[in-house]
Amino acid sequence: MAKTITRAAALWIFLFMQASFVGAQQSGSPVPNAAPPLKIGSGDLIEVTIFEDPTLSGHYRVDENGDVTVPLIGRIHLAGLTAEDAAKLIEKGYVDAEILQPDEAHATVFISEYATQGIVVNGEVKSPGVYPALGIRTLNDVITAAGGVTQAAASKVVITHRSDPSNPTIVEYNPEALRPIIPNVQVFPGDTVMVPRAGLVYVIGNVNKSGAYVLDGRRVLTVEEVMGLAGGTGRGASLKRVQLVRTFEDGRKEAITIPLNLIYKGTAPDVALKDGDIVYVPTGTGKFAAEQALTSALQIGTQIAIYRVGAF
Repeated sequence: MAKTITRAAALWIFLFMQASFVGAQQSGSPVPNAAPPLKIGSGDLIEVTIFEDPTLSGHYRVDENGDVTVPLIGRIHLAGLTAEDAAKLIEKGYVDAEILQPDEAHATVFISEYATQGIVVNGEVKSPGVYPALGIRTLNDVITAAGGVTQAAASKVVITHRSDPSNPTIVEYNPEALRPIIPNVQVFPGDTVMVPRAGLVYVIGNVNKSGAYVLDGRRVLTVEEVMGLAGGTGRGASLKRVQLVRTFEDGRKEAITIPLNLIYKGTAPDVALKDGDIVYVPTGTGKFAAEQALTSALQIGTQIAIYRVGAF
């Protein structure tokens, strides 16, 4: 009997310690703030249900003045109210009009569509648009709902809050990094999430993997580095006359000759690249390399492959 009691006590202590450990883990996890109650706005579609008389139920669009017109009562101003407060106001309207008895008036309001209070997601996401703000929504939630970021997305996301539009929040967001950066940031109804386009450096011509390489601002890409990302040059490439096409603020493009052969040997300085730069590797003697580079630069379209640099 004593052994049984001892075993039971030991088991109880073990379970108690496990529960305490799990509780400590859960309490240490960041918990997002509770979502504020959503309020009805102009253009929203609401669903009103009157349990005592289904004929009084229906769907109503809030007009530009914030009003809806309900059967037997007429116009009621609902803009700025929560769904719960709107239901109480409709109940009161039917009671005051002596259509329903006070102890029998039971109404519910459900906001079917938010015309102005969704979360806008735009920029470098696959499906920009307005997304519902029901419940607690995090930054990752809404970006995932928008299809995720594109290959050209920067690693910084701008969140503009409807309550404070002059002070946007900028956060790091890069789920595809070697060490993913996914901040636990909450977004609210009316917020706008903007995913900016990252800088791009183009490598074209006689290279093994031509395309656009993301220049994300957290490191600098040089000519030698981007040539490594492009898999090096192809057979017959002219390393002496590699062209760097740079676009200036006035829109003018200029081709600059880069001695890639000397950069490889360490006898010429490497060149840091800027957003929009185009590295063109000619074939052969490259007599008209500059003209070919400028022509190719003008022909770069949206179908070119985009590569993110794995070292970010």
